[in-house]
Amino acid sequence: MHNILIVDDEPGIRQSLKGVLEDEGYKTAAVGSGEACLEALEKHSFDVVLLDIWLPGMDGLEALEKIKQADDGPEVIMISGHGTIETAVRATKLGAFDFLEKPLSLEKTLILLKNAIEAHRLRGENRDLKKQLQAKGVIVGDSIPMKALRQQIALMAPTNGRVLIYGESGTGKELVARAIHAQSLRKDEMFVEVNCAAIPEDLIESELFGHRKGSFAGAEHDKVGKFQKADSGTLFLDEVGDMSLKTQSKVLRTLDEQRFTPVGGDEPVTVDARVIAATNKDLDEEISKGNFREDLFYRLNVIPFHVPPLRERHEDLPVLARHFLKEFSAAYSRRAKELSDDAIATLIRYAWPGNVRELRNVIERMVIMNPAVTRLERKHLPPLVYRDGGRRSVGEFSTLHQARAAYERDYILKKLDENHGNISRTAEILGLERSHLYRKMKALGIAVKE
Repeated sequence: MHNILIVDDEPGIRQSLKGVLEDEGYKTAAVGSGEACLEALEKHSFDVVLLDIWLPGMDGLEALEKIKQADDGPEVIMISGHGTIETAVRATKLGAFDFLEKPLSLEKTLILLKNAIEAHRLRGENRDLKKQLQAKGVIVGDSIPMKALRQQIALMAPTNGRVLIYGESGTGKELVARAIHAQSLRKDEMFVEVNCAAIPEDLIESELFGHRKGSFAGAEHDKVGKFQKADSGTLFLDEVGDMSLKTQSKVLRTLDEQRFTPVGGDEPVTVDARVIAATNKDLDEEISKGNFREDLFYRLNVIPFHVPPLRERHEDLPVLARHFLKEFSAAYSRRAKELSDDAIATLIRYAWPGNVRELRNVIERMVIMNPAVTRLERKHLPPLVYRDGGRRSVGEFSTLHQARAAYERDYILKKLDENHGNISRTAEILGLERSHLYRKMKALGIAVKE
């Protein structure tokens, strides 16, 4: 149910509006002054305020100005019995949604109210989306490389310089691109992403530059390309090293001229988009092989960034793991969870060939697969991480017995994993009686459910 606040110094109008709106299914409150209006807004949340301009004490325009100081405030429809064009213009400039004249038309009032409620809803959604995008642009980690990366972003994000981000797959190149956009002068405009490796070569030009109806088979409608969608905002070309030479040529020309012609079109389109590119390839090597244009490389590589792999910043791993644990526990409505010291130590020992993306997937899997567990132990890790991250150096063992037991434990776990936990099959492969394997597992501290 939507909440409406009626502000008018005439009791008859307040009661009349209140009755009509409640009959229409709205929840209403009514006050007689601007001061009472602001007080009501402090105590309760409203979707729309119907605000009379001529009020005793604080007038409606002054109240409107104070209401609009809050980013998440209600929409305001102004009401006046003898308003002027000048007053209406001023109210609009202060942020009023619309203007109603007395005597009020019931039909017009209800239509405006419906539109204002929808505008309030959309504004809230937009605000939530921006918060989500800002969250996606948060770079987690306190290692020296990540601190340096954040400093570099803060220094160059407010400029329009083109950026080329280097890094292995899964290191978070898109996250860096979003962080740059979020701190740039274009942050209120679109962030448009194109994965150059995921789009077939015969469609990449249409995807980037759009096309006109009938320009090729299947082009049944005009299409706006990514460059045009990113006008005044940021265009992120992910995996730019996989772009064909033909498309590279058109991208180069677009960067130089700040305009392009859609596929099958005649009229050029002018754009002002900041381009951020990323690659997991060695572009110097690609240039020497003839796979990447040297002139395009120099256009994109104005400000180079390098995102280090996770294995080079293991000190960030506990922070990242707990960050993802909190994120997925909330996303799946699970109880708050924590990682044991042994689980963290195992994560740190693992090589993480898939980098941060792999870690994120591992934590998500742990949250999903262990709904009732609040303390996640080493045994709850996926088998690959558990096994490879559990390998210990020789220096960790003080006796031969400890080293042999650790090896036996990891070897049995590996065989159990290969046989999907089937005890009988594992015992057969190991050349042991089933009962002997059970006793061995118990002695080594391996629970059957592991």
